[in-house]
Amino acid sequence: MLEIIYQDEYLIAINKPHGLLVHQSSIARDATEFALQMLRDQVGKHVSPVHRLDRKTSGILLFAFDKPSEIAMHQQFMNGETDKKYLAILRGFAPDEMDIDYPLAKENGTIQDAFTSFRTLQRAEIEVPFGKHPTSRYSLVEATPKTGRMHQLRKHFSHILHPIIGDRTHGCNKQNKLFLEKWNMTTMLLHASQLSFTHPVTTEKLHLKAGLHDEFKRVMELMSMKY
Repeated sequence: MLEIIYQDEYLIAINKPHGLLVHQSSIARDATEFALQMLRDQVGKHVSPVHRLDRKTSGILLFAFDKPSEIAMHQQFMNGETDKKYLAILRGFAPDEMDIDYPLAKENGTIQDAFTSFRTLQRAEIEVPFGKHPTSRYSLVEATPKTGRMHQLRKHFSHILHPIIGDRTHGCNKQNKLFLEKWNMTTMLLHASQLSFTHPVTTEKLHLKAGLHDEFKRVMELMSMKY
């Protein structure tokens, strides 16, 4: 059963678990469950996603019940009229705050502007040797992407040498191996925690929040972090 965090006659939002695809994809033929079908069966109505989250990213995922609401919300996301916040655990001690203005290439090679702001909420140093270092250091950050490029946060944090823990494509393979072998953790520690937007029908300003899932909370407990 998916956790529903908002619902009216036009929109519905869930707190997507880590590892769940939004819909069927040729990229992940191994998947048998998809948020789109699960939610449709759960509420007994047709739903359409109005934005995307990576398979391994958890958090707020918004759907529309009707075509006009879907189109209106697509437009808000495309125009940058929504405000999104993510929580992530990064390798190393990240700066207190930082703006990352680093263009990213699409699959066809087209370069797109990409901008992310973040602030560090907490840092942790644990007594686990890593490489030549006697301890391991991590940062819990809140990120606000101003653009919506594919894998933007993952690529931006990798660019500043503070990759997201559990990111196999853009992350640190040695850290991912450490988390797998020591804590049996394969989740990517990236969570869409907040989403603000204007309701497409009522024009009400909505601010949705999604709580952390168990694996993210387990890692925070290992690091003595609180949120």
